[in-house]
Amino acid sequence: MTDAIAIATALRQHRPRWIEAIPWILGIGGYFVFSDQLAFGSQILIAILFALSLDLVLGFAGIVTLGHAAFYGTGAYAAGIYAIHVSHEPLSGLLVAAVAAAAVGAISGLVILRTHGLTQLMLTLAIATLLAEAANKASFLTGGNDGLQGIEIDPIAGLFHFDMFGRTGYLYCLIVLFIAWLFTRVLLASPFGQSLVGIRENVTRMHAIGAPVGARLLITYAIGAAIAGVAGGLLAQTTQFVGQSVLSFERSGEVVIMLVFGGIGRIYGAFIGAAIYMIAQDQLAKSDPEFWNFWIGLILVLSVLFARGGILGIIDRLRGR
Repeated sequence: MTDAIAIATALRQHRPRWIEAIPWILGIGGYFVFSDQLAFGSQILIAILFALSLDLVLGFAGIVTLGHAAFYGTGAYAAGIYAIHVSHEPLSGLLVAAVAAAAVGAISGLVILRTHGLTQLMLTLAIATLLAEAANKASFLTGGNDGLQGIEIDPIAGLFHFDMFGRTGYLYCLIVLFIAWLFTRVLLASPFGQSLVGIRENVTRMHAIGAPVGARLLITYAIGAAIAGVAGGLLAQTTQFVGQSVLSFERSGEVVIMLVFGGIGRIYGAFIGAAIYMIAQDQLAKSDPEFWNFWIGLILVLSVLFARGGILGIIDRLRGR
């Protein structure tokens, strides 16, 4: 009874606000306004979902990681292999991607979460590197350097075909992102989610009051891994190809940069940061294909120096004034 009251109170405190509808209005509007760019729009939505999974792990639980691509890549390969060898059905493919990534997250978390600080950071990087090398060696299954090809996806619910213009893929990614966001929002509003903030802020005090810190961190790590796996599964299904870059250090670094741009530990920082990063990367790569990485790095440095808390942090300070 007490738990039910606590959950109800937390949900009232996190009652939806009208401003939270803006990302979804923009997402739906983008389908009609940018109808010739829906394939790229799908990539932005996948990046947002990936960043959201990292925000749950890093921003709210305080688990430092530079190897989050391990789960993204696991989900991508799991969905691709499932589509080639088992079934072309997309929804079950996403479930397989989530379960595979969650399993990797839970198993690796048993080791990673025993450490802290720099050791934890290096272990997450090592796990991702090991998985990348395993994918390279298992070329008979993953395609190795050539990538996983020949992925075919059936129409969603037998009705909605994946077309060459990316219309179905875009709406598919938008709906999956909305479900993942809703799940994450409810989770963070619950007593479980509130305890994560307490663990991040003062783990010693949470131990002192008897909170099962280790178990909750492991569960959160596995949930974040599952969401990242779904993002990877969406990538495999919408592009019908999986390359080794899904497990690369660069992929892990990119998603951290996205969160820094938007604002870590804010849930909507993933939306803003991922969208800005993807659009900036696309435009800079077109205008300066040789040195676009330099401009991304410069923007990151300026963000860290003058925009602490990311774009959402700037907005908060402006509202305060």
